[in-house]
Amino acid sequence: MRLLHTMLRVNNLDESLKFYCDILGMKLLRQKDYPNGEFTLAFVGYGDEADTAVIELTYNWGVSQYEIGNAYGHIALGVDNIYDTCEKIKAKGGKVTREPGPMKHGSTVIAFVEDPNGYKIELIQLGTQGSVQKQQTAAVSH
Repeated sequence: MRLLHTMLRVNNLDESLKFYCDILGMKLLRQKDYPNGEFTLAFVGYGDEADTAVIELTYNWGVSQYEIGNAYGHIALGVDNIYDTCEKIKAKGGKVTREPGPMKHGSTVIAFVEDPNGYKIELIQLGTQGSVQKQQTAAVSH
């Protein structure tokens, strides 16, 4: 088994596509209207669906607002330079809700951004995650 996609219901598909594609740099992989069901699906990601997990943006026609609820957490994206990434996101009109820095009680460098629907996206500085550091240390010591 492998993870295929995560589905998010969105209030405005054009606004969401602009955020995920223009601000976060994902590609629109495919989009299809389903007139009988009155919804549109758009799949976005950093690579082909055959090889990588993607995000499915679901727009239900006529629905302009959802409640995120208290069970949803966030989607995480690994980045090479979290400080530059956050500056670029802000310059393009994106909303950084937690500036880059080490997470509480740990060394992983993180930041949070918010999409137009209120969904949180965690940015993680690659190479700072605890499990990656342990793997790298183990590889060096063997």
